[in-house]
Amino acid sequence: MELESQSRAREKFERIMTAVVSEIGERPLDAALETHLRRTFPVDGREFASLVALIGQGVAEGWLCQRTAAGIRFGRALKPGGPAGYFSVDVVEMHDIKGPHHVHPEGEIGLIAPIDAEARFDGMSSGWYVYSPGSDHWPTVTGGKAHILYLLPHGAIEFTGR
Repeated sequence: MELESQSRAREKFERIMTAVVSEIGERPLDAALETHLRRTFPVDGREFASLVALIGQGVAEGWLCQRTAAGIRFGRALKPGGPAGYFSVDVVEMHDIKGPHHVHPEGEIGLIAPIDAEARFDGMSSGWYVYSPGSDHWPTVTGGKAHILYLLPHGAIEFTGR
């Protein structure tokens, strides 16, 4: 896939995220939504491939994952109230690492984009996942490096320090 200019890439990223959020609508964050996202934006589909390429470009150009802490690159791409509606959109880059434990008060929707073929996020390969409201975890990447894009309703996340 050919690289876009930085400003066009950011605009395209926002357009795709707007389409994803539009598709989510008011659906509950549950297994049915995960299935719906996997069918609507499949791993082998144009939108998914474009989003993965734009994430890679954004990280390389520095408009995504601008910060680093404890071996994890991260950054908020979109704040709630903008192109992603009431969701925040964050992107992390993790390489064989266990991240900080946190709770998703309103749930989390994510896209896994392995950079290394064997990379897994919480045991899952490339694709969409949905964690229900009140769920918690130590986000973990094994088998290499991966980008994870995640949407949080109202930007809600609680780090526990565990």
